[in-house]
Amino acid sequence: MRIGIVTPAPPGSRYGNRITALRWARILKSLGNRVSISQTYDGKPYDLLIALHARKSHSSIVNFQRRHAAAPIIVALTGTDLYRDICTNPLAQESLDIATRIVVLQPKAIEELRPSWRKKSAVIHQSVENGQALTNTSRALVQTKKGRPEERSNRSLDVCVVGHLRAVKDPFRAAMAARSLADSSRIRILQVGGAMNSAMANRARREMGAHKRYRWLGERSRTRVLQILKESFLCVISSRMEGGANVLSEAIAASVPILASRIDGNVGILGPDYPGLFDVGNTKQLMRLLARAETDPKYFAELRGRCERLRPLFYPDREKHAWADLINELFLIK
Repeated sequence: MRIGIVTPAPPGSRYGNRITALRWARILKSLGNRVSISQTYDGKPYDLLIALHARKSHSSIVNFQRRHAAAPIIVALTGTDLYRDICTNPLAQESLDIATRIVVLQPKAIEELRPSWRKKSAVIHQSVENGQALTNTSRALVQTKKGRPEERSNRSLDVCVVGHLRAVKDPFRAAMAARSLADSSRIRILQVGGAMNSAMANRARREMGAHKRYRWLGERSRTRVLQILKESFLCVISSRMEGGANVLSEAIAASVPILASRIDGNVGILGPDYPGLFDVGNTKQLMRLLARAETDPKYFAELRGRCERLRPLFYPDREKHAWADLINELFLIK
């Protein structure tokens, strides 16, 4: 089939929506389809349109429907459209009314949908390429017989925060929490991601100058980001809003323990009883979890064990089969 994918994220960017679109394109091509990616609908006669972001892709969804009324449209909900736009924005709501199917990235997202939208929704977890092959031998951490995490270099314990520096990510929460750690702590915060504006960049530079535990690495290649992640002691996801972050699945695939804000986008994957959750914006809670992970081997092992049990959710074959089933269902119905 000819499939068009529309994403608001520009070519060459490392935004989550662009990463997701590229991965889906590879999956759909592997299923024997011809796939194009664009920022807006390009007018071509696709057999199927997949649009990421209900509000930002609204014009593409409407234009495609007008030209190809019989062709199905899949609308994929990400973070801000799922937890903000579809509640109040009429364009986002119209996109979901038009959609033949709706894709969400984690189960709790379905709770945000109206009944008419829920019945045409599907959960497709974001896979990680080579996720099944990632092993602890590639990490900078090793486990002693007592279960205590130690770093081979015996220097810092790196805690990564991956994502663009923008307000919705609450990007400096880990840095703020690390300020209050004991002097003996070996934790270092590695912030990976480009700044969305000069204010964010200036804040990162000030933080780096004032606190020895914090380093801002800026934007890095995807290969380098995954390497940093795999070598990290922990990954912190402090977002105020997420539909289902790529870095969450990437950390799980690499068996890197996660500390995450208690929002649906994280809880929907990790589970409500996951022991590494902290309230949104709560610096003290996060600081205590960082300290506990460093000093309590049983707690660290519990975090890692919980993440390892979730790894099968993010195997590439699972996501490929989910897309094959959804497309087959669409065209059987048609």
